[in-house]
Amino acid sequence: MKKSIYGLTKDQLTEFLLEQGQKKYRADQLWDWLYKKRVTNFSEMKNINKECLQILEDHFVIQTLEQSVKQESEDGTIKFLFKMQDGNLIETVLMSFNYGLSVCVTTQVGCNIGCSFCASGLLKKNRDLNGGEIVEQIMKVQQHLDERGDGERVSNIVVMGIGEPFDNYDNLMNFLRVVNDPKGLAIGARHITVSTSGIVPKMYKFADEDMRINLALSLHAPNDELRTKVMKINRAYPIAKLMEAVDYYTEKTNRRITIEYILLKDVNDHVEEAQQLAKLLHKRRHLAYVNLIPYNPVDEHGQYQRSEKNAILAFYDTLMKKGIHCGVRHEQGTDIDAACGQLRSKQIKKTKAV
Repeated sequence: MKKSIYGLTKDQLTEFLLEQGQKKYRADQLWDWLYKKRVTNFSEMKNINKECLQILEDHFVIQTLEQSVKQESEDGTIKFLFKMQDGNLIETVLMSFNYGLSVCVTTQVGCNIGCSFCASGLLKKNRDLNGGEIVEQIMKVQQHLDERGDGERVSNIVVMGIGEPFDNYDNLMNFLRVVNDPKGLAIGARHITVSTSGIVPKMYKFADEDMRINLALSLHAPNDELRTKVMKINRAYPIAKLMEAVDYYTEKTNRRITIEYILLKDVNDHVEEAQQLAKLLHKRRHLAYVNLIPYNPVDEHGQYQRSEKNAILAFYDTLMKKGIHCGVRHEQGTDIDAACGQLRSKQIKKTKAV
């Protein structure tokens, strides 16, 4: 299969064109057609000569994703299920906030991290997405917005979809460089967040990239015993190692880190765990923000339930009284397979049933 042209950074595209005997300025023209005019076919690039167009046709494609399902929530959230060239399915979500439109992208087909509460890991990793397939998720959503004709644009990106982004590091970085490019989609680093379950070596590497992109750490438990029960990755990277990596990231970037904490009824939502979390983050409280997340139940993970409202409030109050900045995530799309991976999992089951 031909590669997606979206997988090339501006520098990589320029290098390719020069190797093919084309002028350097062609990269600027192509970049404009791809990310400003957002064409879906090379033939639409009117100021590109036939020789260059043929080279592009021979080596690349623009569209590799086909919309399979689109679910729209009453709150405006839209979940897309895309089929890729090899038949695999991925999810992408568009969310509307008061600060703009945010897209949650997927980086892998399935996930091998194996968090015991997560719908994304119900199906093991089939493969990594290449950079172009990740970028195209943004382009498909932006083209959907263009068709609505109200001038809206994607302003924020969260890399929190199916898969572990740091397990697909090189393709992740290519994606980030493309969408962050000021002559392309121009989505600022401060408007992009990458979430990791805690692959410690890649956390250090990410800090050294010096891109100023936000980092979120999926912690979900304040002690090793509990975290290992819900997240097996903790065996490889226990909390002490995670916190050392967090300290390195905040010192290197001077950026605040988000600590993600899914509240599971009678598992990790007691005041005792809140106190432990506050103690863990105390010396880091000025550069850490805790995002408390109500759990979206998944049929296959029936042992977990959503925390009661009073438990969530007690957890929140405990952290705030201890000086830990936190908030409870505003839920969106709860009427359309809200948990990441649910729509894909259900669609695959339907296909197998047929």
